[in-house]
Amino acid sequence: MDYGFLDFLTLLGSLGFFLYGMKLMSEALQKVAGDRMRNILARMTSNPIKGIFTGLMITAIIQSSSATTVMMVSFVNAGLLSLTGSIGVIMGANIGTTVTAWLISLLGFKVNISVISLPLIGLGFPLLFSKASKKKSWGEFMIGFAMIFLGLTYLKDSVPDIKQNPEILAFLSEYTSNRIISHLLFLAIGTFLTIIIQSSSATMALTLVMCNNGWIPFDIAAAMVLGENIGTAVTANIAAAVANVSAKRAARAHLIFNILGVIWVTLIFSHFLSAINWFVIKIGVTSPYESAHAIPVALAIFHTTFNVANVLIFIWFTKFIQLIVTKMVPMREDNEEFRLQFINTGLLSTAELSIHQAKREIMVFASRIEKMYGYVGEMLTETNEKKFYKLNEKVEKYEGICDRMEEEIANYLTKVTEGDLSILGSKRIKAMLNVVTDLESVGDSCNNLARTLVRKRDKKVAFNTSLNENIIQIMELAQKAITEMQKNLDHGYDNINIVYALELEEKINRFRTKLKKDHLKSIEKKEYDYQTGIIYNDLYCECEKLADFAINVSEAVEEVNH
Repeated sequence: MDYGFLDFLTLLGSLGFFLYGMKLMSEALQKVAGDRMRNILARMTSNPIKGIFTGLMITAIIQSSSATTVMMVSFVNAGLLSLTGSIGVIMGANIGTTVTAWLISLLGFKVNISVISLPLIGLGFPLLFSKASKKKSWGEFMIGFAMIFLGLTYLKDSVPDIKQNPEILAFLSEYTSNRIISHLLFLAIGTFLTIIIQSSSATMALTLVMCNNGWIPFDIAAAMVLGENIGTAVTANIAAAVANVSAKRAARAHLIFNILGVIWVTLIFSHFLSAINWFVIKIGVTSPYESAHAIPVALAIFHTTFNVANVLIFIWFTKFIQLIVTKMVPMREDNEEFRLQFINTGLLSTAELSIHQAKREIMVFASRIEKMYGYVGEMLTETNEKKFYKLNEKVEKYEGICDRMEEEIANYLTKVTEGDLSILGSKRIKAMLNVVTDLESVGDSCNNLARTLVRKRDKKVAFNTSLNENIIQIMELAQKAITEMQKNLDHGYDNINIVYALELEEKINRFRTKLKKDHLKSIEKKEYDYQTGIIYNDLYCECEKLADFAINVSEAVEEVNH
């Protein structure tokens, strides 16, 4: 066999060229789309039917359902795609991958699919020198798209020439005699090859070459095709290993969908193949059991029929699949509530999309701050001592979480700045760094309030009705500031209105000033003792400080638009 180490390196280099083209195209698309990416995906996957067509189109273009599902897992992880929407994309990706079989079967290996690559690079290359970031991104997109086709061509040419080296795969023909065992064996081989090559389309091409050369019969090739469906789902689960719960669920949904599909077809395998054989003969093509050259077309029909039938069956069970994966991958508080949810994965290396991940994480950060402040409010009115100290423990735990989140998000944003950022992206990074600092300060204020309330209880300090009402009122105003902060973070960066936030700030400042004047008068009149006065002063001052930090968050988000 004339296939040495240099040939193997060529194969790896071809795969690397293909994957780099995918990466370049994907990142450029994300830069061009910007914040519209999420809205586009939301519209295209708002229901399973649209999701199916989305998955079909993407997979038909990039010629890899594995790549489509890995990207899908990344989008779910980044919060760009819902679990329900991702299931539709998964189904569509399986149909989209059948395009490869039809191209090879109908056009053969004589068509050079890279013929458009160099002209595309010629169109895109001048755009790389444009000062306009969007034009530059379009240039990168065109070059990346071209590299995908060039990579596929190099990959095809660098795979061992089976015609000149028949011993590479000829040994497989020895295992095609026992039907049931052979079917399971080649199903496993199809799965393994797809995991290694990372593209079910590429594995399909290899299967068709083996069929065309007569090394494996039609039924064995069909078994390999079923294995390829499982292999592409395993790839998605590997990608989701370091992702969040939603991404893991999406990957499990892909695996369940494909395994269930393989199971029902395996149960009626011989009958299914007989039906395909009947159809092939009916349309005037030679039976795949009689001619090896007839197998590619029959296999393309089998592949398409299987995937379309699979989608038509399981599209009605989308909610059921979603329920199963939710049970399989539960949302555990100790695993999810107290750690980062969106930026703990290395799947997304694109600076612009990473900003969106950070944005989603900051929204989670803010929601935990709001929950933390809620515990402080409960402490103020809680009369049961055991429950009171339990609430304080929760506040202390969340304070530690806030410290870690600030540090980890800030570190992540700093790393993002090392990438290729647009001017707007740089502004958003700066705003986000200010936001996480202020959010952590809100968390510190919540902890300070809880400590003051603990001190009040330990020293058995009792407020009169007037003091209680004043503290409740300023805490309610602070709650409004936090709610408005959360609203502005949820709204994003598109022309938010912070007028109400500024009005709240002014109202809280006036009320704090009034409380301070009244407090000094009460101290002079000795209406309450010094210890009570200290704790009372600490509470309303900390509430005003907390509200200031919350309003600073709204201002930081609003600055992006100027």
